Amino acid sequence: MIFLIIDEKSYDLDKDNFRLASPSYALRREDSMTVDKTNLGIATFAGGCFWCMESVYSPLPGVLEVLSGYTGGHVENPTYNEVCSHTTGHREAIQIKFNPNIVSYKELLALFWRQIDPTDPGGQFHDRGESYQTAIFYHSEEQRRLAEESKQALISSSHFDKPIVTEILPAAPFYPAEDYHQGYHQKNAFRYALYRQGSGRDAFINKHWAKEKEQLKKRLTPLQFHVTQEKGTEPPFQNEFWNNKQEGIYVDVVSGEPLFSSRDKFDSGCGWPSFTRPVLKSNILEKIDLSHNMTRTEVISRNSESHLGHVFDDGPGPDGLRYCINSAALRFIPKEDLEREGYGDLLRLFRD
Repeated sequence: MIFLIIDEKSYDLDKDNFRLASPSYALRREDSMTVDKTNLGIATFAGGCFWCMESVYSPLPGVLEVLSGYTGGHVENPTYNEVCSHTTGHREAIQIKFNPNIVSYKELLALFWRQIDPTDPGGQFHDRGESYQTAIFYHSEEQRRLAEESKQALISSSHFDKPIVTEILPAAPFYPAEDYHQGYHQKNAFRYALYRQGSGRDAFINKHWAKEKEQLKKRLTPLQFHVTQEKGTEPPFQNEFWNNKQEGIYVDVVSGEPLFSSRDKFDSGCGWPSFTRPVLKSNILEKIDLSHNMTRTEVISRNSESHLGHVFDDGPGPDGLRYCINSAALRFIPKEDLEREGYGDLLRLFRD
């Protein structure tokens, strides 16, 4: 069996403005999904509430497991209540098992810095106390070196006007949290969405990484920027691809990652491009959207974090899904141009 997965994703730190560099999308074949468990990496990060950190890393290709738990303290097998009492010395943390052939430790580090307030010594956002303090717990000398380099890159970037206080510490015993904490963002999606919105984390991230949006504003059309960065919606039946019948693929207008194929496109009558499934499920993130007094499932492009549209359960495909996507979030590449544009491996999608 042949699987398509994203290879050579570049999340290297751009020290000029400390951003995630644009990924390249060379696609490679993998003959099986078997993982060499002797070559797995382990990463441990404390970033405040472990629900919020787990939800970020769980969908990443190459990440096999993300556990919420406690580390860095002096009591064995602490409970959540004990840790929250701030008497055990533990921090809420996540431990990630990952395949370094697919996702690197540097990529995990780069993503970590963008999820936290690294200048806050007293906790994270609305969660206060030592159990919510941030830290990178390294498992090897190489991890320590990479963590120190990434921290220094952030300091040198002058992205924040306060000192960076996130600690880099040797890994300590890690105790998994209670079962109800594991995968909380999936098992309690509505409550998680309310918590995340109210905690102040998302507002902080949007504020402090706004420089990237200013750069995008210069590159995108006003409508593309409004849709992808401000969660806007374009008019139905008055957008570029709602009635496009050419064969090809639709990629993220911001990052270029492949999202949807014309083979999965159908006329839903809604006036926006509709698809039964994405090209690669791992390129799509879904989250609860509580805007406009509705409860919907928002569709986000994983690498660029761009708003794409929403997914509904009234589609005609085998999974019964309808991905209702804004044209302004997409760039269309005709089948005959795939090789020239670097998406040659996706030609297999059009072989009968």
